[in-house]
Amino acid sequence: MRDKIVLLDEMGNEVEFEVVMKFGLDDSDYAVLLPVDDLENEMFLRFEIDENGKPILVPLDEYDKEYEVVKETYEEFKRERLQ
Repeated sequence: MRDKIVLLDEMGNEVEFEVVMKFGLDDSDYAVLLPVDDLENEMFLRFEIDENGKPILVPLDEYDKEYEVVKETYEEFKRERLQ
């Protein structure tokens, strides 16, 4: 069973997610989340520390190179699990 978390969207609405995976890559930590209402569209987020020292999740831009690298790494993990 996967962990679930509730995050706020851009409009301040609560959205429930399943935590699919957390992993480190280079000097950053990432999470892969699935919206409970839409189990087809993974979200890739980076852990950061805000100005108050609290951890936050920052969505990756799907047109950014970092997104591509994180998604490829996640896909590799999935393939390895299936073997």
